[in-house]
Amino acid sequence: MVEFDEEQYGLIVDRIADMTSENELPESFRDYFCLSAKWICEVCEYRSKLRKEEKEGILWRGAAKCEADGNAPETNASASMEDLAGEQRRLYAFVLPENYENSYTDPAYANDRIGAECGGLLSMLSADLMALPVWAAQGRDDLFLLLLQLFVEVYGCVAAGREEAYDPGAAAKRIEEAVYWFYHDYSEVFTAEQILDMAVRTDGFFHRLITGADLSDLRYLYAYGYYVGENEKQLAAYMNALAEEDVQRMADTFTEGYRIGFSVTRKDITKKRTVRIDYPLGMERMVRLAVKNFAAIGLSATFVPKPLLSVQGRGVTRRSVTCVSVNRQFEYDHKEDAGFILDARYANRRIEVMRDTYEANEKEVRLYGGPAVIEMFGEDKFEPVNKRQNRVFTDEQNAINVRFSNESGLLTDKFIPGDEYSFTIISYPYPSIGKEFARIFDEVVKINTLDYMEYRTIQQRLIDLLDRGEWVLVRGKGANLTDMRVKLYPITDPDRQTKFENCVADVNIPVGEVFTSPVLEGTGGTLFVSEIFLGDYCFKNLRITFSDGMITDYTCENFASEEENKKLIFDNILHRHKTLPIGEFAIGTNTTAYRMAKDYGIFDRLPILIAEKTGPHFAVGDTCYSHAEDIAMYNPDKKEVVARDNACSRLRKTAPEKAYFNCHTDITIPFEELGEITVVAADGSRFPLIKDGLFVAEGTNALNEPLLKS
Repeated sequence: MVEFDEEQYGLIVDRIADMTSENELPESFRDYFCLSAKWICEVCEYRSKLRKEEKEGILWRGAAKCEADGNAPETNASASMEDLAGEQRRLYAFVLPENYENSYTDPAYANDRIGAECGGLLSMLSADLMALPVWAAQGRDDLFLLLLQLFVEVYGCVAAGREEAYDPGAAAKRIEEAVYWFYHDYSEVFTAEQILDMAVRTDGFFHRLITGADLSDLRYLYAYGYYVGENEKQLAAYMNALAEEDVQRMADTFTEGYRIGFSVTRKDITKKRTVRIDYPLGMERMVRLAVKNFAAIGLSATFVPKPLLSVQGRGVTRRSVTCVSVNRQFEYDHKEDAGFILDARYANRRIEVMRDTYEANEKEVRLYGGPAVIEMFGEDKFEPVNKRQNRVFTDEQNAINVRFSNESGLLTDKFIPGDEYSFTIISYPYPSIGKEFARIFDEVVKINTLDYMEYRTIQQRLIDLLDRGEWVLVRGKGANLTDMRVKLYPITDPDRQTKFENCVADVNIPVGEVFTSPVLEGTGGTLFVSEIFLGDYCFKNLRITFSDGMITDYTCENFASEEENKKLIFDNILHRHKTLPIGEFAIGTNTTAYRMAKDYGIFDRLPILIAEKTGPHFAVGDTCYSHAEDIAMYNPDKKEVVARDNACSRLRKTAPEKAYFNCHTDITIPFEELGEITVVAADGSRFPLIKDGLFVAEGTNALNEPLLKS
């Protein structure tokens, strides 16, 4: 780890201040360094003001000193919400949508002004420098100083050539080496930070803010240093208006789901001491109660900051304390900036640091129980613009990235074994979901607390029929081209074994699905969805073809270019793997959620967590039992769920690097696009479950009531 040196900091700030009047660099670089230096000086002034206010006990930015004396934090009466918002707009000026295309944070602009040799590298540096306001606010002076050092070093790489015939190629090489070795050498900081925040640190900035801030004063939102938009402000205001018992019920559903997740998988939660809470800005009131609930069962909360650097997955990794992106095109343009430095040596270095960090903190890491996630949905639709100037991974880098993902997953599983680990996820809408946000929010709360016993009984009727089958046929209707044949796992003892898990509200809230790991051999066909929201993107007319359970082809209609369509799927569904298996086939039964989505016209904005419960779906990637296939899993009827494996995951015992893909993406077919789901037995007998979008199996008619409402 690194230490903050006040004297060194002062010297570096003075050096950067000198750059604001730079006139000796080649003209193509002069503007970049002058503007960047002026902005950095402004961020340094922001940091100084925060430190001064801390010393004076003026804590408008959060609860940095609240817990010590048990008092509510003081606030700065002179800093209104408007003042703080204005200061924030200045700090984030370069990435605001109205300024972005004329700033060096845009790779296209940087390339045009600086040149192709160095423009992309310096745009990457500008993107990473956007971490400075956050680190200033969250008290990470050590990381703040490191990034300033990198900026000065890169400046030196350009200045080194000013006394000779200027060679942009030579400058680019010097900059690339400086950036590469900075992130290589400081992997021990940036990679280790993510592990320590996840599993070890229980008394950091986020914990102090959650437990001590005056949440009735929305100025606390600016404590994070993240860009605070209308979603965050409106969500926090809405949460403040809810009755305490309503917020407590939300927190109870969340934490009880986590506890039940351990119970149903027969894992001992009493062996755990920490739980990671991922949440969005604005939900602090619920999180505060969740922290208390977890403490009551012996678990201390940890929090992972939003990734801010290219090498940490900025714009790609969303599991953290997060907020709505200030500019999604900015994140899209820079999502593969790590390609400037990614090679086998760098990937190996990160694995080495991970291993060292896990070993040095093995006792604490073993006590980590897993994540409890509050995710949000309903952000405005985003249709990315592809720019030729954006950095993209080479084929070799894609292979390295996949290998790193596999190795890091196996390493994590070694120190945090799947048979001791659990999680829970729950979703709520952002105000940007529409004018009826409050009603939709209330509907989601109801969906999250449906009577799981009723669903358990109905779902068991579906499972009883599915257990009689050798195959399942899934076909679309109308314009939906889905035509899938799913091979089911064989069972040898029907009285004690079952093929499908009866999923109620535990790790995945809300209630409502039965699922299995299909046999890959023999499973195949076409999966089609007219429109689906996956991650950050709305995919249009998504079509994926399978043979023996593996993806063989894919396309969509987001772009005019087939190449761009395939890349969008390759990056965000295949996660840069050449192919993926079907890890899950499921039938979502939460028709109440389906009705809600239909009534409010928000199908395309539902998160996967809810969308997967609103109809049949296939997941590509790992099975639902990834890294835990050898742990016996039982349904409420005491039967063991034996379909926990497939041909890929079975390689974990002979070729573990080929067994897992570290991704799992659910793709749901809407009921209105569904022609049939039929179980086919070995003797040819057929048992229809769904016909023309309605459940037809005996004992399942209650699921049709929401579907038939006008």
